[in-house]
Amino acid sequence: MDKSPITENEAVSRRSALLRLGGLAAGAIGAGFGARELLDGSTAEAAGTGPAAVAAGLVSCVLTPEQTEGPYFLEDDKVRRNITEGKPGVALTLRLTVLDVSTCKPIRNAAVDIWHCDASGAYSGVQGNSGSFLRGIQRTNAKGVTVFQTIYPGWYPGRTVHIHVKVALGGNVVHTGQLYFADRVTDAVYRRAPYRSRPSRTTRNAADSIYRNGGSRSTLKLVKAGTAYVGSLAMGVQRG
Repeated sequence: MDKSPITENEAVSRRSALLRLGGLAAGAIGAGFGARELLDGSTAEAAGTGPAAVAAGLVSCVLTPEQTEGPYFLEDDKVRRNITEGKPGVALTLRLTVLDVSTCKPIRNAAVDIWHCDASGAYSGVQGNSGSFLRGIQRTNAKGVTVFQTIYPGWYPGRTVHIHVKVALGGNVVHTGQLYFADRVTDAVYRRAPYRSRPSRTTRNAADSIYRNGGSRSTLKLVKAGTAYVGSLAMGVQRG
C-alpha cells in the first residue's frame, strides 16, 4: 500500500542536533553550487585529491548544492555501515567522498548521515513505522571516503527517487542535501522485485521541484556490479 507522506516542500526544516556521535550539534550553511564527481567517473580515493588533482583535470571541487532536510530526519542514527536491517531490494553500495571545497583535499573524520525510504516508499521511525532501517552514520577515513551498504530506494507520491544526506564537522552541520539516481537506471531497477509490485511511479527527476534546484549536480555515478550497484559522489563542503 502506497504511503502518502507530507511533501518536503511543506516540511519545516529542523536544525536541531544532527547526532550525538562525538557531541555533534546542528548548524547550517548557505546554499552553494553543485559538486562534481571525478571527471572519469572514478572516486577521489582512486585518483587522488587536492590542488594537483584539480590542475590535472581529475576533479572539479565546488560546493555541493544545499537542499531541504525533509520531514523525516531523526536524531541518534546508529553508527554502522550496513543499514538494510533485512529490508528487501537491489543491493546498493554508497561510496561518498567529502572534500574541502577550498583546497579539494579530503576531510577525515567527517560524520556522514544518510536516510531513505524502503522499496515500498516507507521511512523508518515515522508515521507508525518502527525500527531504524535504512538510516545510519559513518565517519570518513583519511581519504575522505565513507561507505554504506543499503538498497536502492523506492518512491512515494510527489518525489523522485532520492537519498537524504548530512555532513557534520567539529560539531556543525556543513552540508544538508539529497542524492539522486539517473531515471534510466531507476527504470531498470524497478523492473525487478520487489519494486515491480508498485508500477508507474508518479514523479521522475525533471518533474521534481527539489531535484530541479541542483539535483543534476548531486546525482550519483552508478556502476552495475553483478545484480547490485555501486554509487559514488564527491561532496565539496566548507569547513564552516
